[in-house]
Amino acid sequence: MRSGRKSIHAITTWVRRQPPKVKAFLAVVSGMAALVLLRFIVHDHDNLFVTAEAVHSLGISVLIYKLIKEKTCAGLSLKSQELTAIFLSVRLYCSFVMEYDIHTLLDLATLVTTLWVIYMIRFKLKSSYMEDKDNFAIYYVMIPCAVLALFIHPSTSHHLLNRIAWAFCVYLEAVSVLPQLRVMQNTKIVEPFTAHYVFALGVARFLSCAHWVLQVLDSRGHLLVALGYGLWPSMVLISEIVQTFILADFCYYYVKSVFGGQFVLRLPSGVV
Repeated sequence: MRSGRKSIHAITTWVRRQPPKVKAFLAVVSGMAALVLLRFIVHDHDNLFVTAEAVHSLGISVLIYKLIKEKTCAGLSLKSQELTAIFLSVRLYCSFVMEYDIHTLLDLATLVTTLWVIYMIRFKLKSSYMEDKDNFAIYYVMIPCAVLALFIHPSTSHHLLNRIAWAFCVYLEAVSVLPQLRVMQNTKIVEPFTAHYVFALGVARFLSCAHWVLQVLDSRGHLLVALGYGLWPSMVLISEIVQTFILADFCYYYVKSVFGGQFVLRLPSGVV
C-alpha cells in the first residue's frame, strides 16, 4: 500500500511540475484512454447515461447524509443547488411534453432530493450557511444560457418554446456547478462530504459525456443528424465536454488527496 502511494505521489508530483500545455495534453490523453476502455467494457452505451444519473443521485445522497448527521451546510453552495433545481425542473417539463421515459423518473427523484437540500440550507441550517462565500451571481450564467437557447436549439417538430426550454436546460446544466466551485475557491479547504459530492458530479459528467461521444462514434455520426441540423448537435456535445472539463481539475486533486490519505481536501491557489 505504501509503495503504491509513493508511486502515485511521484506521478502527481511530476504532473504538477509540467507546464499547462503538457497538463492539458495529458488530460486529453487520459480522457481518450478512458473512453476506449468504456467502449470495450460497456456493451450498451445507453447504460452510461443511466449510470451518470445514478451517480448524481448518489452525490445528492451524500449531501443529505451530511446535513442530517453533521447538522451543518458549511461549504455548500445554495446557488448551485438552486441552479440544479431549475435545470431539472425545465428538463422534467420537456420530458413530459416531448419524450417521457425512465430518465424522467430519475430526474424527478433527483429534483425532489435537491429541493429538500435547498429547504435545509434555507431554513433548518441557515445559521451555518456561508452566504459571504457563496458570492457567484447566478444571472452571469442564466442570462447567457437563455440567450444562447434562443438562437441555438433543437430543430425538431415540437413547439418552439419547448425546444428553447430544452436547449436552456442543457446549457444551464453545463455551468450549474460554478457557484459550488466558487465557494470552494473562497474557502480553499473542502470538508469530506462536500468533496465526495463534487467528485460524484465530476464522475457523472464524465459518464454522460462518454455516453454522447460513444453514441456518435457507434452511429458513425448519424446521431448528430438525428438530433437536428445547424449548430444544435455540436452544442450538445460541447456542453457535455464543458461540464467535464470544469470539474476535471477538482477531481484530480480529490483523487490525489484520497490516495494520499488526507480526509480534508486542501486546494492550492488557482484551482477551480
